[in-house]
Amino acid sequence: MMALQFKLEQYPPICGGGSFSYYPFAIPPIGRQRNQSLQAQALPSRTQRIMESISVSGEVGGAGGSYSYDALKRLDQLWSGICSAQTDVLEPQKVVSSVPGLFSQSDVAGKAVETFDVIVCGGTLGIFIATALSCKGLRVGIVERGVLKGREQEWNISRQELLELVEVGIITEDDIEQSIASIFNPNRCGFEGKGEIWVEDILNLGISPAKLIEVMKKRFDSLGGIIFEGDSVSGISIYEDAAVLQLAKAKILSSRLLIDAMGNFSPVVKQVRYEMAVRKWYKCPLNYQDLSFSNIEIRRGKKPDGVCLVVGSCCRGFKDNSTSDVIFSSSAVKEVGESEAHYFWEAFPAGSGPMDRTSYMFTYVDPHPGCPKLEELLEDYWDLMPNYQVGVSLDNLEILRVIYGIFPTYRGSPLPAAFDRVLQFGDASGIQSPVSFGGFGSLTRHLGRLSAGIYEAINGDLLDSNNLSLLNPYMPNLSASWLFQRAMSAKKESNVSPDFINELLYVNFRSMQALDKRTLNIFFTVPLQDVIQFGPLVKTLGLVMITKPLIIPSIFKQVGVPVLLDWSGHFFMLGYYTFLSTFVDPVIRPLVNAVPAKMKYKWRRQLEAWQYGSGLDYKMSNPNTTKAERGMGTGGEAWAESKSLP
Repeated sequence: MMALQFKLEQYPPICGGGSFSYYPFAIPPIGRQRNQSLQAQALPSRTQRIMESISVSGEVGGAGGSYSYDALKRLDQLWSGICSAQTDVLEPQKVVSSVPGLFSQSDVAGKAVETFDVIVCGGTLGIFIATALSCKGLRVGIVERGVLKGREQEWNISRQELLELVEVGIITEDDIEQSIASIFNPNRCGFEGKGEIWVEDILNLGISPAKLIEVMKKRFDSLGGIIFEGDSVSGISIYEDAAVLQLAKAKILSSRLLIDAMGNFSPVVKQVRYEMAVRKWYKCPLNYQDLSFSNIEIRRGKKPDGVCLVVGSCCRGFKDNSTSDVIFSSSAVKEVGESEAHYFWEAFPAGSGPMDRTSYMFTYVDPHPGCPKLEELLEDYWDLMPNYQVGVSLDNLEILRVIYGIFPTYRGSPLPAAFDRVLQFGDASGIQSPVSFGGFGSLTRHLGRLSAGIYEAINGDLLDSNNLSLLNPYMPNLSASWLFQRAMSAKKESNVSPDFINELLYVNFRSMQALDKRTLNIFFTVPLQDVIQFGPLVKTLGLVMITKPLIIPSIFKQVGVPVLLDWSGHFFMLGYYTFLSTFVDPVIRPLVNAVPAKMKYKWRRQLEAWQYGSGLDYKMSNPNTTKAERGMGTGGEAWAESKSLP
């Protein structure tokens, strides 16, 4: 999400409380009504006035890195382009190109400034994979177009997810404690007009990205890593023996592998999607190797399959500020412009002060002409937030930050490698859930698997697109979660009750609560970690059908028969992967080490696909247990015994 902060001097507030201001208007003379109407059209919106009255504190990279009202307008223009009725796919800038021959024998080889094993493009989340690979002894560089630092707005996460970083070996538990800005329990799942369910230790930590990324930078630097700040990638050339980056400042870097961590709007991913459209429509051969993956073929055309729109703010002035809302569902669908939207809310205490609180309002949409713009959602947010956060008034709040973002997702995710020596990571790979709006939780879950697999691929020189694609395999639990995205998206043509989405969610959560805490916790991690498991899903759906059978016809109307049929295939594969990981994996795993290196690499990736694709990598644990009681992963244990952080 993008946290934006601004100062406005040309529109001084006339009256109002806190940082929010409003403007009185005089009744014009009758003869001047037309001029007054024209002037009113030019007046800034409430969102603009609020954003431009907030002090600026500098820009950071990654989501949440822009700091101007103009940036909001540019993002809305981008969003309008995505939603447009235009069917032609405009060719994006060609960033990646294949060059025959060896880089070491080319004329460019002597111009390379630095040579690496791995170069990571995009540092906000990329620094985590970069540090993990540096811990394994690889020479790693990071290219970041701005200054590599974390934003002010906290990342909300559970302690168990953070401990994955400790097990990988890139930070210590002391580093985690220093990065925690706020802790809150219990956490509410609310359904307006229906009821509430309270849970413990779910997204109950607020992590300071600024502190955490500063820790990661120091750790990365101590391992010999190099960061190229204030520079961006202008071109990537793929040779038989290297991936070569041409930076905007005329530097040339070479590496054995390039990791694209440039987020949802990565120029590399844009090029892949375009060339997929060309292949689909014109059957043209592409300039890179086999792309006959069924899930990459789905990424045809211009539009994402679904988008999560998020707006919000961090405000000071909340007196009752000890608990969080993990999700709060509005009671009914609301008309926004030419479309409909069902609003969901989240709220967490912020780490900047005891009375500071962050609240998000988000909605899921299928991109089409007439979809609401972010500024329209923000206008609704200012109206609705005081009713959601009962007992507060905007006039009595100091608005510290305004937050917004668009998060596109694709059914064909994660994205397999389309080029030799190039691998998508994080949001660029689409490995997060289609109902999430942030990739940090997904990153912690997959970091150990990916860093080990990448290290093995580099050591074995298995850097062609086919072998790299094994690191981003088909995962049925990720694909199955698309049903939830569709069910939570309001549609005019669905012909269901305005209260349907709220009712459906309440019935599901109530059923999970009636089963057991484990089912609720596992199922509830879907929004951030995609940990949907076959057993808990079957039990929950079965109980919903028994206790609320009349809701089933509305589900068919809401999501449509084609979506349900598609989901049924992924549901079957979820059960199949669960069987393979539970019963076949233990038989095969002891034999893997005896096979040749290339086959060993492929089988290890297959075993990981079964485990992570079925959600069986998720293990419930007591977050209060010590490191010794939990047990450490191999990499983390080895590092913890022999290293200390600077």
